[in-house]
Amino acid sequence: MSAAIILKRGREKPVLNRHPWVFSGAIDRVDGRPQPGDLVQIATHDGRFLAHAYFNPHSQIRARILTWRVRILSWDETPPTKTFWRGKLTRALKLRHSLSFGSDTTAYRLVNAEADGLPGLIVDKYGDFLVMQCLTMGIEKRKAMLIDLLAELATPRGIIERSDVSARRQEGLEETKGVVWGDAPPDELEVLENGRRFLVNLLAGHKTGFYLDQRENRAILGQSHFISGKSVLNVFAYTGGFAVYAAAQTAGPIINIDASAEALTLAEKNIALNGWERPQDEYIQGNAFEALRYYRDNGHQFDVVILDPPKFAHSRRDVKKASRGYKDLNWLALRLLRPGGLLATFSCSGRIDADLFQKIVFSAAVDAGRDAQILQHLWQGPDHPILLTFPESAYLKGFLCRVW
Repeated sequence: MSAAIILKRGREKPVLNRHPWVFSGAIDRVDGRPQPGDLVQIATHDGRFLAHAYFNPHSQIRARILTWRVRILSWDETPPTKTFWRGKLTRALKLRHSLSFGSDTTAYRLVNAEADGLPGLIVDKYGDFLVMQCLTMGIEKRKAMLIDLLAELATPRGIIERSDVSARRQEGLEETKGVVWGDAPPDELEVLENGRRFLVNLLAGHKTGFYLDQRENRAILGQSHFISGKSVLNVFAYTGGFAVYAAAQTAGPIINIDASAEALTLAEKNIALNGWERPQDEYIQGNAFEALRYYRDNGHQFDVVILDPPKFAHSRRDVKKASRGYKDLNWLALRLLRPGGLLATFSCSGRIDADLFQKIVFSAAVDAGRDAQILQHLWQGPDHPILLTFPESAYLKGFLCRVW
């Protein structure tokens, strides 16, 4: 491997601090002729080896680091081999096994990209099936090897690729999805989460089929003292994750709002799958902002409002517009809550950190003329670990607030 990225003078600190991204602005030059996805060395301006990475000239993130110099005075210049990839996958699988989900949870994340030392690779487990996302050119070039390793290490019934995400275009890749190994899943696969039953569509559902990162938050909000007997407005309901937990604690009427009729149909099926007959619930297809304004204008109030919107900020230039969207959404929700009601509000935009999101919700509360207390900070589950040297991996944040 002769190709190398030479950093500008003084731009090596993030690499020394083990941040896994090297942006185009930090690079002085590229020695050699690496092709997109090829392995390269990362070196200081005076040629000192720092790390191994894979390279993509089509992305603003020019290199994603796989291995670093072991110690400040000890270099390991051996490039990653198949043994490296096997070791990283094995470690990720062992971490999930150590979480001891048990037989009542059969769906969870196995590989969380940079946070597991495998930038660009997502792998989720749904019962006997795996769903993988290959988000970068470096992973795309090694996809066949990774599929073989996953089949060997995780022994699934089938592996589905869901690389139908816009992030691929930033890497110069086309979106793709389909069965890549073994059997195809049923159109509606049943999985368990904390003993709750859910039907998921692995080939057509959002993300990899379900929002696995909200597992712990659904359980928190689904406690009887928060939800029993309470009226619930579940906005961006998708396939009813929060609704199922609320119904399990005999919540009052649950209104589920989502843009997708197919998702709402599955939400209703998920309620029935768990054995509940709830004729008082509603499933409304429509725009969330318009629905909230309708309820505001018609004097509706609720005991609990849940806001779990999709990502509003896909890049740094989206942050200002996304902040306005989050504020408007929360302002409307705050206006709909009865005194003493609960607001569970989330952002999955990595560009909106927890501090900024708290300021947005605070500003919405001031403008709505409401006082709000944070009862609990809400995060992604432990199967979606956060790498300390990579704060971007803390993408999901939320607050459970009491509103007066």
